[in-house]
Amino acid sequence: MIVKCADERSQLKNKQKAMKVLRSRLLELKQTQEREKYAQNRREQIGSGDRSERIRTYNFPQSRLTDHRIGLTVHSLTQVMDGEIDEIVKALEEAYYNKRIEALIAESQ
Repeated sequence: MIVKCADERSQLKNKQKAMKVLRSRLLELKQTQEREKYAQNRREQIGSGDRSERIRTYNFPQSRLTDHRIGLTVHSLTQVMDGEIDEIVKALEEAYYNKRIEALIAESQ
């Protein structure tokens, strides 16, 4: 990044002005990167919201629950509806931690 300033007669004042401009540009760049990182993370969590983007399917005739995000299928829908969701919670936690590990590995490379 290059900053030029020739407003003042003094070289020192020009340098100080250029440093202020450089600091502000660098700060703006850093803030933009942080906002984009946050927005990307949010988009991954929320998704597009389209009807085609399924999260979970409850199939009562076959007593089946399918979580499409992690590929989990449970054939005990009545127990899940009664509150026995430990299996689903464990699978979601495991998928979350695996995704975090993959992200950390990708960042380190």
